[in-house]
Amino acid sequence: MTTDTSGVGALMGQLVPWVRTVGVEFEEVTPERAVARLPDTAELRNHVGGPHAAMIFGLGETASGAVSMAAFGAALERATPLVVSSEIRYLRLARGPLTATAVLDRPAADVLADLDAGARPEFAVTVVVTGEDGVETTRMSVVWTLRPNRRDATD
Repeated sequence: MTTDTSGVGALMGQLVPWVRTVGVEFEEVTPERAVARLPDTAELRNHVGGPHAAMIFGLGETASGAVSMAAFGAALERATPLVVSSEIRYLRLARGPLTATAVLDRPAADVLADLDAGARPEFAVTVVVTGEDGVETTRMSVVWTLRPNRRDATD
């Protein structure tokens, strides 16, 4: 069975106001990978003329959220995806529009099997951010969990 993930980027824009506010665009969203872009605008820059660190972090976390939604959107009736932790390394000064590529580090089927077994599974998403020249500027790891939804007492 194939899940249609073509609307995940648009859904992110509807559900996450920050995505609309800063103009994040999604080039690709699949259950294994998401590619998001942040435009280069003066409002998003820092004191040295590049995108502010908060914008870079937000772009990476948003891309990780998009791949998580694509991978686990069908399970939203029984679990809520939540960020557990994030680690970020700024490797070089970013300039211009940025692209974040987020990759699920664990097969979605394994995560869902843990959920089915009654666990609260965790999974990591690796994110690489590149500048307009294609050179890596930032690397992130975002660890997510699928928190089982509580059942209504009448269930």
